[in-house]
Amino acid sequence: MGRLNDFSPLLLALEGTGITFLATVLGASAVFFFKKEVSPQWERGFLGFAAGVMIAASVWSLLIPAIEMAEEQGSIGWVPAAGGFVTGGLFLLLLDRLIPHLHPGSRNPEGPKSPLGRSTLLVLAVTLHNIPEGMAVGLSFGLAAQAGSGVTLAAAFALATGIALQNIPEGAAVALPMKREGLSNGKAFLFGAASGLVEPMGGVAAVLVAGTVQPLMPWFLSFAAGAMIYVVVEELIPEAHLGEHSHVGTGGVMLGFLVMMILDVALG
Repeated sequence: MGRLNDFSPLLLALEGTGITFLATVLGASAVFFFKKEVSPQWERGFLGFAAGVMIAASVWSLLIPAIEMAEEQGSIGWVPAAGGFVTGGLFLLLLDRLIPHLHPGSRNPEGPKSPLGRSTLLVLAVTLHNIPEGMAVGLSFGLAAQAGSGVTLAAAFALATGIALQNIPEGAAVALPMKREGLSNGKAFLFGAASGLVEPMGGVAAVLVAGTVQPLMPWFLSFAAGAMIYVVVEELIPEAHLGEHSHVGTGGVMLGFLVMMILDVALG
């Protein structure tokens, strides 16, 4: 699969992030089929898998292309990669401090005090995680539409597939606790699905901004990588182990990394 240079970068970004959004919707539909939440062991495995996918995607789909693109522009490859990476992590740290949110399985909200209900805070927590994912997928598809970018449409689809695979259990992880909180199946589904809306929004916004200043594209790619690694280290891996050694969580990380690596290398 090659590049579709005749297509608008924005249209392709919307298509790619639409795939990941639909995966979240699919996961949220679990409320119609399961009466109870996913078992802790399965949840640890899902969280680990998501972490592994995001680590591999950050390296193969974001940082390496950022370094190569910077070198093609005549810059020192590691400078925008390192600068964007740090900036992305600091951006997520700032959002973590400024936006009230509640992680699934947690009793105490994080961020500033807020009158928002638990359901809304749960959605906000997953929304924070989805911002860098949407940016990563949107930028990859946007680059695939540009001649000479070095990013193929197949590589962009590989990234979208990996993110979509981990969005399915993520959608369920939002919707099922909503059901436990007393919401109807329909409302719990809508909350779970809504948590993925930020991915198309983030992807299109990233392409709009980065497309206007092409030399900054390596910075935006590494920015998305830094933001995703922040999510992995701050939230996913600790939750996958829940304060103790978890072979299921560790296995999930390794499996997710392996799947994303194979997808990117085989299709990219």
